[in-house]
Amino acid sequence: MATRTEKLGSTLSAGDGLLPGLIRQFISIAERIPNTLVAFVARFSIAAVFWKSGETKIQGFAVDIVNGEFTLGWPRLSDSVVNLFRDEYHLPLVPPEIAATMAATAEHLFPILILFGFATRMSALALLGMTMTIQLFVYPDAYPTHGTWAAVLLYLMVHGPGKLSLDHWIARRYQ
Repeated sequence: MATRTEKLGSTLSAGDGLLPGLIRQFISIAERIPNTLVAFVARFSIAAVFWKSGETKIQGFAVDIVNGEFTLGWPRLSDSVVNLFRDEYHLPLVPPEIAATMAATAEHLFPILILFGFATRMSALALLGMTMTIQLFVYPDAYPTHGTWAAVLLYLMVHGPGKLSLDHWIARRYQ
């Protein structure tokens, strides 16, 4: 007479059962999520992270669609940002005045390009370099946050911005 375990083993193949079936069904549904949607969410999210950081470095100009804040003036470095780069960030080789200007510019330019999907891979590479600089020299204990940023930026570098992008439109136009 067969034991209960032997009966189960003989009647259920590796792919049978409720849990494996649910897992296969979930994977099938997840695989239908279009890359364009994933890329758009990635672009919007990572652009927002860097844009909002850039907004803390300037005054005279602010655009926050989510909060409804719009101040359209000529941007300039905020009064405290150079001191922040001098006293807290301590970047090697780059004077704080130059580093602050470069960071504020990069945190506004590259998110706009990524959001519109224009020069996406190069912009993602630039922000990945910035992320690595922050991780190595400024906030080394923030690796969970920086790892998440890096993963999103690497995704955009590998897979591109998706079909809802200027990069896609340009590539189709000149093929």
